[in-house]
Amino acid sequence: MQPQDVAQRPAASSSAGPAVDVEQAEAALVEHYPRLVRLAYLVLPPGSGRSRRVLTAHALTQRALPRSRTSAPVIPAQSTGRAADPGYALVRLKVLRAALEAGRPLRRGAWPKRAQLPPLLPQVWGLRLFPRSGGAEELALDQRLGELSGAGRAAYVLRGLERLPDAEVREALTGAGVADPDAALREADRVPAQHRLLGSPEFDPCALQARPTDLLRRRQHLKAALVAGAALVVCGALLGLPGEGWGPDGAAAPPYAQNPAAQAALEPGQLTRVAPGAWKTSARTDFSVWPARGDGVDDDALLRRALAVWAHPGERVQVSATPGTPTGGPAGPPQLLYAGTVDNARVVILHDGLRIARYAEPKEGADGAALDFARVDGAGRAEASAVVLSRADGNVRYLTAPWVRSAGERDLREPEAAAMDLPLTDGVTSPLASPALQQGACSSWNVLELTDGTGTRLVTDLGEVVPAHLTAGRPSAPREASGAAALRTWAPYACSLTAMRAAGVRSVNAWAFAEQPMPGAQAAQGGSAALPGAAAATGQWVCTRGETWRGEGARVLAQFRTPGGAAGAVTAKAEDVPACGARSPHVLAGVLWKAEETGTWHLLAAGSRDVASVTATGGVRGTAQGNLLSVEAEQGARADLEGTLKDGGTIRGLG
Repeated sequence: MQPQDVAQRPAASSSAGPAVDVEQAEAALVEHYPRLVRLAYLVLPPGSGRSRRVLTAHALTQRALPRSRTSAPVIPAQSTGRAADPGYALVRLKVLRAALEAGRPLRRGAWPKRAQLPPLLPQVWGLRLFPRSGGAEELALDQRLGELSGAGRAAYVLRGLERLPDAEVREALTGAGVADPDAALREADRVPAQHRLLGSPEFDPCALQARPTDLLRRRQHLKAALVAGAALVVCGALLGLPGEGWGPDGAAAPPYAQNPAAQAALEPGQLTRVAPGAWKTSARTDFSVWPARGDGVDDDALLRRALAVWAHPGERVQVSATPGTPTGGPAGPPQLLYAGTVDNARVVILHDGLRIARYAEPKEGADGAALDFARVDGAGRAEASAVVLSRADGNVRYLTAPWVRSAGERDLREPEAAAMDLPLTDGVTSPLASPALQQGACSSWNVLELTDGTGTRLVTDLGEVVPAHLTAGRPSAPREASGAAALRTWAPYACSLTAMRAAGVRSVNAWAFAEQPMPGAQAAQGGSAALPGAAAATGQWVCTRGETWRGEGARVLAQFRTPGGAAGAVTAKAEDVPACGARSPHVLAGVLWKAEETGTWHLLAAGSRDVASVTATGGVRGTAQGNLLSVEAEQGARADLEGTLKDGGTIRGLG
């Protein structure tokens, strides 16, 4: 007999255990609540953000209480030598199953399960809650776990946090609905067994830090909600008025009003079309001088559907927009950039001066139409070099600017390798692998290399209509990332670009702001391949900053790479701060590091060159003149960093 409340899952290998009443389950949940929430937090996918992940973990755990007397699975609560607690085994199974369901993507045509929906409770208004940041090891482990599937993470956590042997892990995964527990165990084997780190405060969603949300954005959202409410009342009144109506056009919905000027903007004949050579004599080099290209520029039926859907998208249309991008219809006739057939879809790309709108529909019918928006106001030559035309089968095609002479594909993780040529057909590239679509571990990061009359630049697909422009160097004077030195700077940190996805990022700059000697004569071994001689044992600090099209919400990561390490580890991150940017070209960050040779822990901190001294307080205390600090510390210690700038100002540690 299977446990109750487990529908449509493979049968467990063991029979049901003793019955557990609600009171017994509640006692187990209350007693072991911190452990259960930690389990849910570790199994949930990290891509949802730490604050959302915390609230979801608490919600799933609180919903694990059964509604009636239930049979417990015959799986020991923990392999610790004490008697098994059937109440704990039951609620743990329900928490595990819910966390796995929450991590599965929504499927078209299927109702979402309760765990896949945002939790109604608990809710915290005006605050972001997240665990305290751990050291480099914890951050590296979190990144490695994020590369696993939900079942792989669950297998790792059941082994490490619950101390279950593999046979009992298989039973627990089978009871939670995992189709292939053996594959999940093999996947977990790929992550080093650093089980002690699972007890770190980095993964404790019950010991939280609180920070305010974006106060200006909250105020703007409140105003927008009031305006939207007033507009809804007006639209409701207009809907009650008599009129002739307007039938659907393709995937478009009927309009709410028939404003003559707005209707004129939906006529294909009114579209703005720029002459092919206009960019050569124009004072501007942006999207406004792109000519109309594609085999469908004269297909009035396709253009009419695209314009109608832009103005009034129907329920069948999938609409997406980068943060801060309005999705309303065009105020006047937009500019046509492209119309034609790409792969298995018909695509129309339009520009209204503020936004790029991309309409796509399958070759047969209008079901499955999509409408995507991206802000491009203030775009220059670099940002207006390309737009994403289509994504299919893990690949992406771009439409390039008319001034682009050649295109290539380059793996950002292989700085010494040459770029592979990409043929251009009427400005459209052949397909190249998209890092925004890659699954599993980040083994490569393919970027688009574009060459025009002014130089060569790199752009990367971050899952939006407009790719992000990559640069390197000091924020006050960044240079193109296509140079040899810039490519070497970017190579160990390319995979950190995953943190910039779906944020409306305009450009990303990588700045190697410090190099730090590692403590100890054999410090070069610090978790990496040994380097010859202590003199070469220096770690590298890099700050990556993603600027957004809307000006606010910039994402900043401080990363540290140990000597000989293949990739950097994120040590601190922040959002909407001036650090590492042109307005404030300063940064200070720290990390706990363990010397393999001696087993001693150290706090390593580094600032940019204009930092005159660094001070650590809190769990670790120390002061150093210059921009580097190294102090012995205890494992798990917490420190607050502050630096004094050479001009007398102060700077606090990032994060």
